Amino acid sequence: MPLDSTRQDFDIRPLVNQPLGAEVLGLDLARPLSEDDFDRLHRAHLEHHVLVFREQSFTPQQQVDFSRRFGRLQIHVLRQFQLPLHPEVLVISNIRENGQPIGLGDAGHFWHSDLSYKAVPSLGSMLHAQELPAEGGDTLFANQHAAYEALPGKIKREIAGLRAEHSYLARYEELRRRNPWRPALTQAQIDEVVPAVHPVVRTHPETGRRALFVSEHFTTRLLGVPDERSRALLDILFEHSTRPEFVYRHGWRPNDLVFWDNRSLLHLATPFPQEQRRKLYRTTIEGDVPF
Repeated sequence: MPLDSTRQDFDIRPLVNQPLGAEVLGLDLARPLSEDDFDRLHRAHLEHHVLVFREQSFTPQQQVDFSRRFGRLQIHVLRQFQLPLHPEVLVISNIRENGQPIGLGDAGHFWHSDLSYKAVPSLGSMLHAQELPAEGGDTLFANQHAAYEALPGKIKREIAGLRAEHSYLARYEELRRRNPWRPALTQAQIDEVVPAVHPVVRTHPETGRRALFVSEHFTTRLLGVPDERSRALLDILFEHSTRPEFVYRHGWRPNDLVFWDNRSLLHLATPFPQEQRRKLYRTTIEGDVPF
């Protein structure tokens, strides 16, 4: 059998002393990716939950094409922050041009899993660094498999079989008060993000592992639980799910592409000086109905 000329020689190195994550070194995503190389990346993504691809200089279209290898892409409701000519790409940025923001400047302010408020949430997201501040702007990732496994037995029994509501609007106005550049939603946009209901503990559709699936950003209440206990139990889960031993802190380098599994993780953006420019391009891959 002839050798596949598109195969590349690259390394996948688990991050040392971290609860998740691996670096991918020596791979050029601007080149065609062989099926063998793609399968290797897919397996590594399932194992490590976050893959950090170093030194990726490629176009938005190449990012879209690579993302589509994993599934259908989802379009964010804030279409005003789409990259021109590439509606699949959401611009994450604090930059203003002609007095107007070019992207979503406060994305990731609260711990969350991308698009958990959709009936069919995200499989994963890819974020490609375009411009980075000189300090700050790290991204934190929390392993929700480890968080679930570390729960006390009493809490595990209490949440078994429970379902929770997720709403994009849960903290939207709070974010608008903090950042006036976050746009008011049209009625059409509000209609597009009706709340969704998902299991509190979801089963990963590819690995079968259980993970917590609630977040301080989007989860509003537990169904069938009295309001006071619902609030108290969610507060316990929110605090537990982001304990330091579950968290990897990613310090961005120029041209990093980070691909994470929203079925396994929560993530959070950290602050940076707002006078410094930051711009990243995000693509989001559709997943499955949680079970």
